Amino acid sequence: MSLPTTGGRVESVSVRTGLVGGEAVTYCQVDADIFPVDPTAPHVKMRVDLPYDWNRKAMMFGGGGYDGTVPDLAENVPFGPTDQPVPLARHYATFASDSGHQQSPAAPPSLDGSFGVNDEALNNFAAGDALKKTRDASLFIVRHAYGADPAEVYFSGGSTGGREALVVAQRWPEAFDGVISAFPAWNNLSEGLDLGYLAQVLSRPGAFPGPAKQTLLHDSVINACDGLDGVEDGVVSNPSGCHFDPLTLRCPGGADAGPSCLSDPQIGAVVAMSTPFRWPYRIASGETGYPGFPFLSGADMRTPFLGFGTTAPADPMPVTSGYGLQYWDQWVKYFLTRDPHHSSLDVDPRNPGKWLSRISYLSTIEDRNDVDLGPFARAGGKLIMLHGAADELVSAASTSDYYRRLHDTLGPRQTRAFMRYYVVPGANHANFGTPSFAAAWDSLSALERWAEQGQAPRNPIVSDALHDRTRPLCAYPDWPRYRDGAPDSASSFVCTH
Repeated sequence: MSLPTTGGRVESVSVRTGLVGGEAVTYCQVDADIFPVDPTAPHVKMRVDLPYDWNRKAMMFGGGGYDGTVPDLAENVPFGPTDQPVPLARHYATFASDSGHQQSPAAPPSLDGSFGVNDEALNNFAAGDALKKTRDASLFIVRHAYGADPAEVYFSGGSTGGREALVVAQRWPEAFDGVISAFPAWNNLSEGLDLGYLAQVLSRPGAFPGPAKQTLLHDSVINACDGLDGVEDGVVSNPSGCHFDPLTLRCPGGADAGPSCLSDPQIGAVVAMSTPFRWPYRIASGETGYPGFPFLSGADMRTPFLGFGTTAPADPMPVTSGYGLQYWDQWVKYFLTRDPHHSSLDVDPRNPGKWLSRISYLSTIEDRNDVDLGPFARAGGKLIMLHGAADELVSAASTSDYYRRLHDTLGPRQTRAFMRYYVVPGANHANFGTPSFAAAWDSLSALERWAEQGQAPRNPIVSDALHDRTRPLCAYPDWPRYRDGAPDSASSFVCTH
């Protein structure tokens, strides 16, 4: 059943021919608006690309951050392969939307939360309403263009898009035949509370470790834990076995003595980031905490924009602060207080005071934590979920928590019948910057074989797009342990507990 709108309109149609992922493709591009019920709410802006040589399949892409722009329909799936065509070049009809609001051109990409002052726009984004509206409108256009429905409809996304992938499987179990969810921010409010706490910690005098100290910490963790998987290759394949003590980097007397050590306030900040955060009150979603970020488990801190940032959080929040800290700042201003002048550092996630009831309400929209995907599985849906162990923006420990909850709810047999979850050692958030391991795997072909032919993924291999090496892609909770042979070959590793 479609969600309420007041209709829509095709705004433009154009025929395009060009290289898409190195392949020549001719397609019709359709831009359209979906009109809101609330006349003060923004439109949902959407786009559909219709290849002339259609393969009878459709792919919807998720967004990122606060969304606000239509994703590139010629993009690849997250952690996608570099040696295979992207979906549009495979002649998929591809579609996506801005999730129901348009980002301000003056805001950093995907960091404009100002739409949150409108309830319909908030639900379009946070609850995922725009996903179903976009899916239904896009398939109407597909039917009009080709005179037929797609044989299969898939969804792929990472980060916010990964969260959106889980939302469609939860809320509309028959809408998609298969879903790829990468590094999903599924417990969006819970993570935000942890980010808010970390913003306060990092804003304390002397607590912020600058880029040089972040590099020191990263290199120290790698040096301490790299060989735990049997080979020293710059990748910590067994992060749960890494127990790095930040006190080994303590400056003499605990006072800041330069880039070669950490002061006591900086050690406190690092420990806070890598420690689970718990709040002493109840929220309606039932969440009680966030597992923290694995900076002491081999995370790659050479991408400071996503992690710490290069400057400490402050009011106003600097654009050089970490992405997550800026995300929290927007959330406080537009989701929580709906006051653009409110300082995000004045909201204490440990003791929110008058804001508790609003936080609790927002948790019902943002924490999409219903793990009963039984209806999706019974409808024949297949789910592939991936996360990089070194993700510095969305905790891999959080996704593992989601998987364990789902596994406990449905049981091992039913879970394995429709889902695979892989943690990629050394991979960070969306292969941003120069990760230790730039994950590249043809998850789309694996999903097609599973959904269309009943062939589940078997012994998958993930490549490093920046280095000439491969690793076995181990189903969680397994990880690749070096056995013998060439250390750049997947055949030299075995998946182990």
